[in-house]
Amino acid sequence: MRFNPLKASAQVLACLILVAITTAGAATPPPALPNPVLILLNVVPFQGNGKNMIRYNYAVFNSDAYPDTMFAAAPALPPCGTNKKASRTWVDLYDQSGRRLYGFCAFGKASDLNSIWFALEEDVIPPSWIYIEMNDRQTSTKYKSNLAETMP
Repeated sequence: MRFNPLKASAQVLACLILVAITTAGAATPPPALPNPVLILLNVVPFQGNGKNMIRYNYAVFNSDAYPDTMFAAAPALPPCGTNKKASRTWVDLYDQSGRRLYGFCAFGKASDLNSIWFALEEDVIPPSWIYIEMNDRQTSTKYKSNLAETMP
């Protein structure tokens, strides 16, 4: 049996074409979403349940990087208390040591990330820093933000 360079070249070319054809239709994964960038908007005193309180208002600077579908109602997933139409992605606020401060389980769209808050009684010293975790319950993916200050 003799080596035929023309036949070998044709076989290599055929293999390359076959690989190109079979991978051309392969789905590429969507680009990875960034971690949220949390920023303090303001600190507002208010009265709630007859107590003087302070509300710490935050926004996610890059909220437009997340699709609204991440916050759609997800009745097929476990409920949030009695809310059987809780959103697909839940948002929890934590202090710098990991203690949970508050959470949101019913956002309807990504822009709702710009109305994140927690409140403390007026005489309670706030944590120096907080962060959020967004838990996409459909994909089991968590997105953790930077640490954001609690004082303007």
